[in-house]
Amino acid sequence: MSKTLLVTGAAGFIGSHTAQALVARGDRVVGLDNLNDYYDPARKRANVDEVRQALRQNGSGEAFTFIQGDIRNRQTVEEIFLSHEIEGIVHLAAMAGVRVSIENPHLYCDVNINGTLNLLDVAVGRIGSRTRRVSFPTFVFASTSSVYGNTQAVPFQEHDPCDRPLAPYAASKKAGELLGYSYHHVYGLPFTAVRFFTVYGPRGRPDMMAYKVLDNICFGHEVPLYNSGNMYRDWTFVGDIVQGVVSAVDRPFGYEVINLGRGEPTSLAEFVQVIEECVGQKASVVSAPMPEADIISTCADISKARELLGYVPQFTVHEGVRQFWVWYQKNVLG
Repeated sequence: MSKTLLVTGAAGFIGSHTAQALVARGDRVVGLDNLNDYYDPARKRANVDEVRQALRQNGSGEAFTFIQGDIRNRQTVEEIFLSHEIEGIVHLAAMAGVRVSIENPHLYCDVNINGTLNLLDVAVGRIGSRTRRVSFPTFVFASTSSVYGNTQAVPFQEHDPCDRPLAPYAASKKAGELLGYSYHHVYGLPFTAVRFFTVYGPRGRPDMMAYKVLDNICFGHEVPLYNSGNMYRDWTFVGDIVQGVVSAVDRPFGYEVINLGRGEPTSLAEFVQVIEECVGQKASVVSAPMPEADIISTCADISKARELLGYVPQFTVHEGVRQFWVWYQKNVLG
């Protein structure tokens, strides 16, 4: 049965893919994004155009409504719920970036905490309704592997302590998880936090490593290779992440925190090499020390995702990079 869903951050990397997947399977999606300038807003508009074009081709374009607005604006959020019968919230909007959050922590807390609080309030009828809602929408919240901090326990498991965040970004995301629990406890809101592990792929953000390497190869932009490439990340293709998010929308549990990754870490040096092999050209990388807010390795234990969401990652790093390169040639190089 189709549902009407609010997808925040719908012009972004993961948000645009999620909105497209939900509409393609028959849901109606209201996409909300403020098109901020964390990276070029033209890139985000292009993401929305890609979604619309793909949906028009399969005849479902009318099921996607895009609204430019900010989750920090309570009136905007309220008007969406008054105008649409929202049955689920996929909250992907956020200020992203571990290192940048150190430079501007107030902005990160404002967007990632206060914005999330507005959505929680409207979900339970504290704003946007004169009476408390009888039935609450399922709330799926995008969290991050960064909440684990510099843990020595590998692979990362959802029950691990996450009380030592290394940067304001991670702290703001952990705060979102905790607020979700509070609203579940007080109001009964079904809330699932999905922790993403190093997502890459088509429509990726320009500040992410995969995008930077391709830019370096094609335009000569410098790329820092942290710790000589001796850092391991659980690189996860965006298509697999979307699979997990969509499954979480369909399966309200009460309150859950679930890892979404591949469970197979690859070194930064090897990941760069895969890109070079795919493109057929070497990148010009510059050795750089590992930032204080980074850790040597991330690795998701995805057994909980397999059990609760039927989550099975499909994309190897090689296949994921190939698809990213195909998109990059078409949409960036033209």
